[in-house]
Amino acid sequence: MENSYFDGNFIQLIALRILKAIIIVVSLGLLTPWAICMEYRWEVRHTVINGKRLYFDGKATQLFGNWIKWWLLTIITFGIYGFWLPIAIKKWITKHTYFIS
Repeated sequence: MENSYFDGNFIQLIALRILKAIIIVVSLGLLTPWAICMEYRWEVRHTVINGKRLYFDGKATQLFGNWIKWWLLTIITFGIYGFWLPIAIKKWITKHTYFIS
């Protein structure tokens, strides 16, 4: 069995999180899907499971359509759908994550 590990570092993570926050605040939340994809792409790029590196092919434009739909559902249900929002995002991210052959 081969090793699994994460080779990202603390400084990269802090810089990424600061950039993500700036992007979201400056765009008033409009670019949140892009920020989510940016952060997850970094996380996946630095993850190896059983000796195989992961790859994330999700695009912010793909996530944006879902993002609008999910927020409309949250508004229509007076915030109740917001409890399912993290699961919906995780499902979308998982759908776009693969092992590099």
